[in-house]
Amino acid sequence: MIRKGIILAGGMGTRMSPLTKAVNKQLLPIYDKPLIFYPLSILMLCNIKDILIIVNKGQLSQYKKILPNGKNLGIKLTYIEQDKPRGLPDAFLLGEKFINNKNVALILGDNFFYGQNLTKNLSTNTRLKNGARVLLHRVFKPELFGVAKLNNNNKIIKIVEKPKNFISNFAITGLYFFDKNVVNYSKKLKYSKRGELEIVDLLNIYKKKNLLSADFIGRGGAWLDTGTMDDYYKTISFVSAIENRQGLKIACLEEIAFNKKWIKKKHIYDAIKFYGNCDYSKYLKKII
Repeated sequence: MIRKGIILAGGMGTRMSPLTKAVNKQLLPIYDKPLIFYPLSILMLCNIKDILIIVNKGQLSQYKKILPNGKNLGIKLTYIEQDKPRGLPDAFLLGEKFINNKNVALILGDNFFYGQNLTKNLSTNTRLKNGARVLLHRVFKPELFGVAKLNNNNKIIKIVEKPKNFISNFAITGLYFFDKNVVNYSKKLKYSKRGELEIVDLLNIYKKKNLLSADFIGRGGAWLDTGTMDDYYKTISFVSAIENRQGLKIACLEEIAFNKKWIKKKHIYDAIKFYGNCDYSKYLKKII
């Protein structure tokens, strides 16, 4: 079982500059909540309560204003500052002590997931014992993503980063599940031409050992990468439309924690007091 999770919330957010010159991308609003709430909610839906958030150096205080230590959500939050981005596998090197030779999930801080059967899927993936698993999503323009080629048994036979020629339309999303060997394998990686450790290289280690598997976000599900201004506003529109139509909030952390019995009514009242007079607080009042 996977009981530990990492959110990689560093990075410079250069594609969204000048917005990100003053504020970390993961603290920008997606409709009525900061972006960081969305990946955090995914780990919570995975029943992962021990979570490490990797942030840029000098931005820790900004995160702790909104997410101090997790006690208010019945979870444990730990932070590590990263002096500069060195690629996704660097999260496992920075988080070696946190991982402590256990299986771990990694989610990118700017990724958004939504789907009817998503919670069920996530629960299945956290049962991973050995190897690595990636979550795939069908995309219209695979040339913009890291893509996985599958055989007839849905087994990954090839991974290509931004393929120039079509090999598959299944993109590798920013949610990964790894066994305890991930730290040792990450230590063996070499920096690429762009000066980073590449997640594709890490996944290929597992693939060569026949230990890489895939799961899928179904046809009705959504995966959005909020790395560009265009995608950022698409995500805001999506969340706004769903919430206003259904009257239910996406990534309401207190609701998830309360439904899982990690917190009590008292914590919801404390949250309402903390957030103040806003629509989010009004929604929390409805919960209790």
